[in-house]
Amino acid sequence: MATSATTRDALCALRHKIAKIEGRLAERLDDADAPVPAGAKAGRLCIGADRFDRALGGGLPRAGLVEIHGRASRDAGATAAFALALCRLSAAAGKPAPLLWIGMSEMFREAGRPYAPGLAARFGLDPELLLVSEARKFTDALWVAEEAARLDCFLAVLLEIRGGKLELTQTQRLHSRALVSGRPLYMIRTAAEPSPTAASVRLLVSPAPAAPRRTLHGPLEGSIGPPGFHVTISKSRTAIPAAFTLEWNDVAFRERGAPTSEDSVPVVPLPSGRPGASAAPGEGMARREIFSGSAAGLQPAREQHPAYRRARRAG
Repeated sequence: MATSATTRDALCALRHKIAKIEGRLAERLDDADAPVPAGAKAGRLCIGADRFDRALGGGLPRAGLVEIHGRASRDAGATAAFALALCRLSAAAGKPAPLLWIGMSEMFREAGRPYAPGLAARFGLDPELLLVSEARKFTDALWVAEEAARLDCFLAVLLEIRGGKLELTQTQRLHSRALVSGRPLYMIRTAAEPSPTAASVRLLVSPAPAAPRRTLHGPLEGSIGPPGFHVTISKSRTAIPAAFTLEWNDVAFRERGAPTSEDSVPVVPLPSGRPGASAAPGEGMARREIFSGSAAGLQPAREQHPAYRRARRAG
């Protein structure tokens, strides 16, 4: 009996390893009663937007190649910011680890280099744990990514490329090595049309106008809210194409317009006999919350609002 159990465990482990190499989800193996290796059922990264996570069958894969595609060079800030937000979510679920950013020289010249204060303030990533590799040639960037994808010491690998002819076999090597190491490899590709790749998920990302900040009284006119993204699921083995508008609030994504716990804060009406008691319940309190925050320096006046903080970097 013990020998039979040992053989079964070894067979299950081998099947899961083959599934990872082939890019299939291990939890979808036919033998549902077989023991599942640690972390196999936790192979999805939930980003916080319920409809988006459900559309992808529970979230983005935690290992393997994920393509983040921007159609134009002007979308470089949005694509990089979206990838950094995913790295932030991965970092929150584990111990600190270095992040490797691989980019081409022409991409850094045009879009700018990683901006350390922005990494720390917007994404909570330690700049001291960021490693940057600058490649002059397209083939050099792919080679560095292949070598880094096989290592399990990185939080994630970001490969940022612009244009170029990408062959399917090149992405197959990236995907298989990232699967074996159990780490995500986010390929940020801009200024190019989507082409066949081995990535299990391809997301088309472009910037969305920032919405006003939300207050108890409603949207604060003239303010600038969290950065927004138009995200389209262009390719997925578990989902059909769908489009979303997402916002990043420094710790998680939320779908714009979707109700959250922040939208259901109880508001106490003003006591009778006090000035403004004839106002609608909660209206006076909401206005007082706005102006008291401004006076305390928590919410700057309209003319003092800073320009939109670029989520990516300053070049």
